[in-house]
Amino acid sequence: MISYAECSARERLALIVDTGSFHEWLPPALKLTSPHLAQLGVPSSFDDGVAIGRAQLAGQPVFVAAQEGQFMGGGVGEVHGAKLVGLLRRALRDRPRAVLLLAESGGVRLHEANAGLIAVSEVMRAVLDVRAAGIPVIVLIGGSGGCFGGMGIVARCADHIVMSDIGRLAMSGPEVIEASHGVEEFDSRDRALVWRTTGGKHRWLTGDCDVLVEDDVIAFRTAAISALGATRPVTLDALEAEHARLSARLAFDGAEATALWSSLGVGAAERIPDLDVAGVLALGAP
Repeated sequence: MISYAECSARERLALIVDTGSFHEWLPPALKLTSPHLAQLGVPSSFDDGVAIGRAQLAGQPVFVAAQEGQFMGGGVGEVHGAKLVGLLRRALRDRPRAVLLLAESGGVRLHEANAGLIAVSEVMRAVLDVRAAGIPVIVLIGGSGGCFGGMGIVARCADHIVMSDIGRLAMSGPEVIEASHGVEEFDSRDRALVWRTTGGKHRWLTGDCDVLVEDDVIAFRTAAISALGATRPVTLDALEAEHARLSARLAFDGAEATALWSSLGVGAAERIPDLDVAGVLALGAP
């Protein structure tokens, strides 16, 4: 077993796609860096924190992107976002079997403010365009930095989400919630609380991710292969069903994830934090 969380972005790509099949666009030698960071005197990265390109997955052509959480928390800036948008728009032209996004990001890069916000909005639009064209977008979340902010929204725009039990997905990160509303509202240092409310188990139980896997690169690869070609059309009926599900969640009058799981019909909800992935899956989807 190779830990997905402990791998870098390029290590994940190399292990998930077919061996030796990844061809990177805008590779490190081009040194495509953010002009905004340079103006602020902030160190930049040769790829602006994301690798994009084409590859094969189980012999099928795919487009892939992997965010590097070790560079500015995987934050999206102008160049970072433009690379993602370019990949997605090229998918509309070349029509690969799927687009894989290995997401690890805290959201918009605050150093680039509006440029980052615009970039995320363009990525969301491009994801929906690709889905509308019948090309599935598959998001893998298992990095130690999680998937938050604008990238959390991007992930929920995709056809399929695969998460590990240590992956995290939310709109606002724990530190952001604590800074905005106080430690009484959300203690970001309480790791058990953080994972109960943003972790992979919680997201699978509440229907926010499609597949829950161990922290294992091969498990992610297997789940991605299973999702190839399985599109999920964006229809009015699907959107209304999603809104009804979210409305029911908003109506929940409680503060603990375990109580929410119980309200969804999950048995022995209090045991879930201590269960491994196999144990959680054995409970069945609510």
